[in-house]
Amino acid sequence: MTALRIPAAIEAVSLVVLLANLVTVHAPTVTSVSGPIHGFAYLMVVLVALLREGTPVRARLAALLPGVGGLIALRLVSPGRRAQAG
Repeated sequence: MTALRIPAAIEAVSLVVLLANLVTVHAPTVTSVSGPIHGFAYLMVVLVALLREGTPVRARLAALLPGVGGLIALRLVSPGRRAQAG
């Protein structure tokens, strides 16, 4: 599920960068660069989860959660998770 793994990872990493910047130096340049990257990655996670056939409803709903939704959705569609469920 590489189509979801890459934007979910980018979303999580960019969130960490934004939060680290917020609690440390709060550089406007870091915010102006990583903010749009985070937003675009979030939109990609939502689109991939909604448009991919066979994605469970729970994973689609989890993808709507900002920040960690991509990682949760990825966990819900992982092959190991499906083998345990059914």
